[in-house]
Amino acid sequence: MEPMKSKMNKMFSPATKFSVDGKGGPKVEDLEIRPGGMLVQKRNAEMNPSSVSIPPIKVGVKYGSSYHEIRISPQASFGELKKMLAEPTKLHHLDQKLIFKNKERDSKEYLDVARVKDGSKIVLEEDIVSRERRCVELLRNSNAEKSSKSLAEINLEVDKLAGQVTALEATASTAGKVAETDVDNLTELLMMKLIKLDGIVAEGDLKLQRRLQVKRVQKYIGILDMLKYQSSKSSSNGAKIQLQQQENPIGHMPRDSKPVQKQRAPSKLEKSVRTIPAQQQPQKHSESVVVTTKWETFD
Repeated sequence: MEPMKSKMNKMFSPATKFSVDGKGGPKVEDLEIRPGGMLVQKRNAEMNPSSVSIPPIKVGVKYGSSYHEIRISPQASFGELKKMLAEPTKLHHLDQKLIFKNKERDSKEYLDVARVKDGSKIVLEEDIVSRERRCVELLRNSNAEKSSKSLAEINLEVDKLAGQVTALEATASTAGKVAETDVDNLTELLMMKLIKLDGIVAEGDLKLQRRLQVKRVQKYIGILDMLKYQSSKSSSNGAKIQLQQQENPIGHMPRDSKPVQKQRAPSKLEKSVRTIPAQQQPQKHSESVVVTTKWETFD
């Protein structure tokens, strides 16, 4: 056990040596590997303000037919070098691929760890896959922003139409009916909002918002359909009553009721019959009766 402990302690510098049992030493995330495989504490001016500043180095970067010389700290990372190359090469740092000693270097890797020295040559290439991935991501973000803006605008427009639907409901509850033209116009406007919602491409939370907005618009359209049905039903009942009143004016009996027979004045013939003397009236159960009536005339 003792030889193993001494062997591990030799891997660390005296300034950052820590015990094997982990007590009293720095944390693992505060360590880094130096050239040669030595594990030391991460370089940070704030953690070690008394450290001596290291002079920058000059590296040559070849990009296509152009050549750029960059002065940079050897303790910088390849990602920092990419950001410095973005302006002279007009190539986004995420679309860059740095090759040193025939090996592509990760953006988080340090220059001195990769043994980059003053005068070293590095090759820069465009990472087409990364560029396409970044363009797709930018397009997705742009579409998401556009969809979010469209949903917000439609939400405001539906709020205004919802107020008009509520006003029609109040009118129908008091007057019993509403103008069908108002109902049709509102229904058409809400249907146009459904068409706009159908044309919005959304994913994730935006897709859920669009679905909720569609259900909301459909609910208002259902309310308008019910108001139109109730209004048409009320109008048909009113027209039927008016038609009955026209066919049966006040003082006249309906068609299905039996007319009341009124007494009428007797005609001239009936008056003449009534003047026949009683003795001249035929008697019942007589076998043969001869009646001679002298009719009275009336002027």
